[in-house]
Amino acid sequence: MSKETLVLLPGLLCDDAVWVHQRQAMGQRVDTVVPHYAELGSIEGMARKVLAEVTAPVFSLAGHSMGGRVALEVVRMAPQRVRRLALLDTGYEPIAAGEAGAQEREKRMKLLQHAKAHGMREMGKLWAPGMVHPDRLASPLFDEILDMIERRTPEQFEAQINALLGRPDAGPVLRKLHCPTALICGREDAWSPYARHEAMSHMVPAQWVTLHAVEHCGHMSTMEQPEAVSALLDIWLSRE
Repeated sequence: MSKETLVLLPGLLCDDAVWVHQRQAMGQRVDTVVPHYAELGSIEGMARKVLAEVTAPVFSLAGHSMGGRVALEVVRMAPQRVRRLALLDTGYEPIAAGEAGAQEREKRMKLLQHAKAHGMREMGKLWAPGMVHPDRLASPLFDEILDMIERRTPEQFEAQINALLGRPDAGPVLRKLHCPTALICGREDAWSPYARHEAMSHMVPAQWVTLHAVEHCGHMSTMEQPEAVSALLDIWLSRE
């Protein structure tokens, strides 16, 4: 019997490196696919690309950070294709109105200008410290994250910034979910805090949702605490 397909969606400026441990841990159980977004500039466009590239008619779907937003858009477009959903260190709200939204736009554009002027790795040194638990700064893991950022281009960064600034409200998708849904978040995630995932868990119909905090962990949960995250995803894959 053929194995189930597990689609793993990376976040902003991320690639396969985010999911290395999970692919190794679950490779005998599922066929894993990690789509890439090229230079697409909208969450909707990214979701359409995922749906077009994944050949399995039905699959389990996990998204980290921006990838969680893409995953929710995939569910909105084709709920019949998603057997299970896992959302890791992510969010659901559109950009805020007024001053808060303007500040987010300004901060992101300043990082983009720094990347264009000084390169992606130098931008990452400014941006990425908030991505991990403080104990992991100046660690080999942090260097891996900078390496991953350096593999992206300013053009891809700009496209993904535009996608996030134009992100849709995924609240209605959460409220209509009818598949096993795992919400997983680093306890010390400073970007997509655990409290947001608690709020999301109350939006999903109760019979479908589980909520998990990953201890001693920032935003990059799949890399910071890979064994813990893989174990949680293994349990999620057993749900029907």
